[in-house]
Amino acid sequence: MKKKDFGFKTIFILPIVIYTLVLIVLPIIYVLFLSFCTSDSYGGINYQFTIDNYINIFDITYIKMFVKSALIALVTTFICLLISYPFALILRRKSESVKNLATKLIMVPFLTNSLIRTYGWIILLRKNGVINNVLTGAGLIEFPLNLMYNKVGIIIGMVYTLLPFMLLPVCSAVFELDKNVIEAAKDLGAKPLQIFKNIILPQTISGAFNGSLMVFIPSIGYFFIADILGGGKTMIIGNLIKNQFLTARNWPFGSAISIFLIIITFALVKVYKRLGGKIEDLGGL
Repeated sequence: MKKKDFGFKTIFILPIVIYTLVLIVLPIIYVLFLSFCTSDSYGGINYQFTIDNYINIFDITYIKMFVKSALIALVTTFICLLISYPFALILRRKSESVKNLATKLIMVPFLTNSLIRTYGWIILLRKNGVINNVLTGAGLIEFPLNLMYNKVGIIIGMVYTLLPFMLLPVCSAVFELDKNVIEAAKDLGAKPLQIFKNIILPQTISGAFNGSLMVFIPSIGYFFIADILGGGKTMIIGNLIKNQFLTARNWPFGSAISIFLIIITFALVKVYKRLGGKIEDLGGL
């Protein structure tokens, strides 16, 4: 009986294992292998071992680009947090049917390709777009705002694209709050800011970390948003990797940057797990 169960489980697990190996593990191994090779003047690959690609990553030019990418990612993450907490706290007071409807609406953007949705923002943000026409028509501004082809446009696009990844974990954490504790704090005279700081935030910080991780990491590599809404004027890590593969034809260096980004991702996940573990231990006390 156990052998039959093992064979039955294998039938369902084997396709997932093959998918993971062929489309995830093997490509990463190949990229890791390329990162230790060199590129010739014609864009070809010389299979000669070198660590120069990783040394070149720490050139001041690329370090500035990494810092710029991290700042954009941090601003994006912070704005998503500022939007998610009020939304979750307001939605927490609603009925279950309203919560379910809101959750489904949060998932609706995933039904459309993110690239298409990003192009849609051009209609809203350009100088003769919807936002500027409404503001000038209402007399709120005299001249159109520069909302595109700069960092503002990139951050708007990042926030719009990645906000659902913050909303879902924050809402999940906020919905699990014990309302009796909050009501007791109100009865004892605690102000809203004190309640948020001392009760809500400590109990939902794990959800905030989870959402921040899922927003911060993709925002470093979403090169198409920087290309479309930033006009290619602001380079982030994702743009650098894309250009190395498609423009400079330096696959080994592009591979090294990709591996470096993967290492950063694993480091952030490790930090998140450690922080999450400490938070759970404190909660258990």
